[in-house]
Amino acid sequence: MDQIIKGFSKLSREEKIEILRRHFQLPEDFAEILKTFRHPDRQELFDDFSENTLSNFYLPFGVAPNFKIDDNMYVVPMVVEESSVVAAASRAASFWAKNGGFKTTIHNTLKKGHIWFKWDGPKSFFANMPEGLEEKLREAVVPLTANMEKRGGGVRAMEIIPLEGEYGLFQLHISFETVNSMGANFINSCLEEMKEPLKEFFNINKDFKQYGETEIIMAILSNYTTECLVTSTVECPIEALSPFSAGMEPAGFAQKFKRAVDIALSDTSRAVTHNKGIFNGTDAVVIATGNDFRAAEAAGHAWAAKDGKYRSLSSCEITEKGTFKMDLTLPLALGTVGGLTRLHPMAALALEMLGNPSADELMGIAAAAGLANNFSAVASLVTTGIQKGHMKLHLSNLLKSLNATEEEQKAAMDHFKNETVSALKVKEFLKR
Repeated sequence: MDQIIKGFSKLSREEKIEILRRHFQLPEDFAEILKTFRHPDRQELFDDFSENTLSNFYLPFGVAPNFKIDDNMYVVPMVVEESSVVAAASRAASFWAKNGGFKTTIHNTLKKGHIWFKWDGPKSFFANMPEGLEEKLREAVVPLTANMEKRGGGVRAMEIIPLEGEYGLFQLHISFETVNSMGANFINSCLEEMKEPLKEFFNINKDFKQYGETEIIMAILSNYTTECLVTSTVECPIEALSPFSAGMEPAGFAQKFKRAVDIALSDTSRAVTHNKGIFNGTDAVVIATGNDFRAAEAAGHAWAAKDGKYRSLSSCEITEKGTFKMDLTLPLALGTVGGLTRLHPMAALALEMLGNPSADELMGIAAAAGLANNFSAVASLVTTGIQKGHMKLHLSNLLKSLNATEEEQKAAMDHFKNETVSALKVKEFLKR
């Protein structure tokens, strides 16, 4: 297609489908395939979640039982399409439930937003907040913050920070507490409302005006939520690790496991895959509960590189007392009210399954899921290898993609019970 489609968003769904079918020479049953995945009763709700919606894209909604987190038992909902993620989380959860469970620490729950502006005066003016500015800005957002303050949230602190290496560019840095909501819309609305009062303050105050007009560049929250941190920890005697050591002596397994984590702390290429394994679990919970997994990932990866080198988000320790300890710390701004958390029926159901947790509790649950998947993945890597378990669970998908009959699928499942699965081996088996 080499021409622009004008007014596409104004077309009906049927018109959009027909234009796409003709322009891209799609199959005659294109519309029917899309219709198959539309919800018979609630499609109007789903259509409003996004723009130019043609249908729905289904992902599996699974659960990982036996998560003991801060002495509470959970069945954790997980939305993920990758084979073995839920199984790995479930196996780790069951193991750690018998060994003290996951312990979580919420370090803080503050989010931040910035108003970026240009002003040609000296940085020394902002050693402290200019007198009267904070009061003026707080007053401007009273209609927006009143309800949030009743719930225990609101604007917490402000400071002006010069942009390093750039003359005349500054950020008004504002910390927010949004309680059980992720708070993106609240924060952005407050920042937008503060733009004009900020500009007015500079342009009226003669001390600032002498350096020229102030230009507001933009106002936006930051997803790098370094003051919204959670740590999840597991710990057990080294001898207890035998269910995961695949016949290896637990002490040797623990040492090998620690070396693998240490490699991810030192080598960026390994750290990226290591952290991806963490987000297998964390993202699955974030998506299931209607939260923003892109924000969670962006913050987590930035945190992994906070000292200038991209590293593992988790660490492992073998203590002098003969215990194995593993922990995971990441910034995780989640909500249990607002957005899709209650609007999406499956997200609302997921939160009900978790006992309608607070945002703090959900942070701990998502971090525990990430640590569970990380533990299972590293344990597999240093023993049987990652493919053995992963490909066993992927076997069903492989057989379907190769159009295996029901009889062939059953025979293959039996054959590969004690065999390593690979696409080539499955193809050869079906040929035989």
